[in-house]
Amino acid sequence: MRVWPGNPFPLGATWDGHGTNFSLFSEHATGVELCLFDGAGAETRIPLTERHAFNWHCYLPDVRPGQRYGYRVHGPWEPQRGHRFNPAKLLIDPYAKAIEGPVEWSAGNVLPYPADAEGPDRDLVRDDEDDAAAIPKGVVIDQWFDWQDDRPPATPWHETVIYEVHVKGYTERHPAVREDLRGTYAGLASDEAIAHLRSLGVTAVELLPVHHIADEEHLVRKGLTNYWGYSSIGYFAPHRGYAATGAAGEGVREFKGMVKALHRAGIEVILDVVYNHTAEGNHLGPMLSFKGIDNLSYYRCAPDDPRHYVDFTGTGNSLNPVNPSVLRLIMDSLRYWVTEMHVDGFRFDLASALARELWDVNKLSAFFDIIHQDPVLSQVKLIAEPWDVGPGGYQVGNFPVLWTEWNGIYRDEMRDFWRGHSDGVAEFASRLTGSSDLYQSDGRRPFASINFITAHDGFTLADLVAYNGKHNEANLEDNRDGTDDNRSWNHGVEGPTDDPAILELRRRQQRNLLATLLLSQGVPMIVGGDEMGRTQGGNNNAYCQDNEISWFDWDLDEPRLELLEFTRRLIRLRRKHPVFHRRDFFGGHDGVGDSGLPDIRWFRGDGREMSGRDWRDPELRALGVFLNGEEIPTPGPMGEPLVDDSFVLLFNAGHEPAAFRLPARRYGNRWRQVLSTAEPAAPEGARNWPARADVEVPSRAVLVLRRSW
Repeated sequence: MRVWPGNPFPLGATWDGHGTNFSLFSEHATGVELCLFDGAGAETRIPLTERHAFNWHCYLPDVRPGQRYGYRVHGPWEPQRGHRFNPAKLLIDPYAKAIEGPVEWSAGNVLPYPADAEGPDRDLVRDDEDDAAAIPKGVVIDQWFDWQDDRPPATPWHETVIYEVHVKGYTERHPAVREDLRGTYAGLASDEAIAHLRSLGVTAVELLPVHHIADEEHLVRKGLTNYWGYSSIGYFAPHRGYAATGAAGEGVREFKGMVKALHRAGIEVILDVVYNHTAEGNHLGPMLSFKGIDNLSYYRCAPDDPRHYVDFTGTGNSLNPVNPSVLRLIMDSLRYWVTEMHVDGFRFDLASALARELWDVNKLSAFFDIIHQDPVLSQVKLIAEPWDVGPGGYQVGNFPVLWTEWNGIYRDEMRDFWRGHSDGVAEFASRLTGSSDLYQSDGRRPFASINFITAHDGFTLADLVAYNGKHNEANLEDNRDGTDDNRSWNHGVEGPTDDPAILELRRRQQRNLLATLLLSQGVPMIVGGDEMGRTQGGNNNAYCQDNEISWFDWDLDEPRLELLEFTRRLIRLRRKHPVFHRRDFFGGHDGVGDSGLPDIRWFRGDGREMSGRDWRDPELRALGVFLNGEEIPTPGPMGEPLVDDSFVLLFNAGHEPAAFRLPARRYGNRWRQVLSTAEPAAPEGARNWPARADVEVPSRAVLVLRRSW
């Protein structure tokens, strides 16, 4: 094997068409060995003697794509000081572009201490058992791909409709997808899978984590997996388990083909990314990569006790973006997925953990600064989950410009409003109109709010209206896991029922929640399957359920087909009418358009404008709103003001019908029913009313009226 000095950058394994450069960062190591593996598993170790800027490197002119490799890193074993170097343990390259498969827990001890050790100090003893057979290897890849004329759809934020979906679960049971492609990147790229997305009308898919995943040992022992994937171990490698193609790096091209197919359909790809923690757990967890390469650099070790980790994530560890080389890892990974894999944006899991400097969440942290000045990353879609589990971690409304946020306040209020637990209607109105109290003062716009009713974490929409409590027995944790704050309502019976009245009310409530979501200002996010009544049987924490609990059921009965068509109608209505996705907040003042009407007006049942007393009434459950579409401050293609229809939305979350008097003639001579959640199949125009007419809205229903002059 010929060994040349090579270069410290780029990090990782980089094939240049002639040979491969290898580079690994470790500030505190005393030595590094590159380990090459042949098809039979035989290992060749190559000491890396070149070191620059803490990067250990070499160039191997005889290494080609498909080569499997890992590292062994030498250094002090001093857990009390944060150092856990152990060359007996093979380590995955943090910059590996492909990783061959799962950790084989039964093939060797991947703990850095003896597996049979007991007691609270067991992690202090170093284990010398070689674990190469258990550790997945990195794979050298050929990065070339024929993107042809691929271009990002670049849908403006205010026109975006997000569909959160799991790569495997979406097509694993899809009867029209080729059997060998189900549950894979290729399956998601299939014509049948994309056809559903296009008919639904969403503009972006937000994929649950696809960075290479390492299942936790305790799950494997139970026959479970980390299905959601919030257990990353490779920030550059698409997860091998979602590839229909081989283990020698072919999944990279398959992923690119998926992105290319979705772009061709006009659909953006957003990745849910987990840079706040890794799969290595706490000080008693396995040694797979970062912990053995340079524990003290990669992780936030407790300042007064470096043996243990600072944990802002609830997983045992927190990655350390305060370290410049770790921050570079995150930024290099993000840029790689944009420039090489052509993704369109990111949703950052527990983003507050990344915004912490020494302790507090800091809007001016290096993480934000670097992204804001980066010519690539500053131009893609950035979504924060604006909380973590540390002190002061709940930061909804506090992220800087360029960022959008999962609006957890929106979720909670809309659930409470429709289950009858809301404190009046003031909070509902604020969330419906874009949460200006959270985003307007710092220069952001309504689309800073990612509105959602449900997410992967928690009940599905169907379960939200069918269960009062969680039913997570299948997780084998005695139903202790998962939140108890569901803000759900079973409508009289827990779980499945044959009662037609309860079933009808549950279906109407699903339509109410979807209508509210898709008619709100901001960016709506739909959880994949909610549009067709997907249930998890009351499991609100199905993170470990890689089975029918989580997979989509495509065998739709009549009620589920009806819900699907209703959701399509809602998305079409939203996308067609800019008044439902304005770029700017409502002003609430007169003088809009030729009529001089206000851009928005809230009114109570008698048709009069809402008063301060009405807004403070904790018992009020019904209200109406006029949305003026005459002149929307959202420029058209040539910068001209957009002109849209005007609408009246009537909401009744009470248990009795509510009578509404329509506004005076100056708001519109006639009003035409567009849709009703009480009559989902009724066509547009099924009912018409003149100005000042009395309209009865059934209990727990939404009525959408369009001005027809």
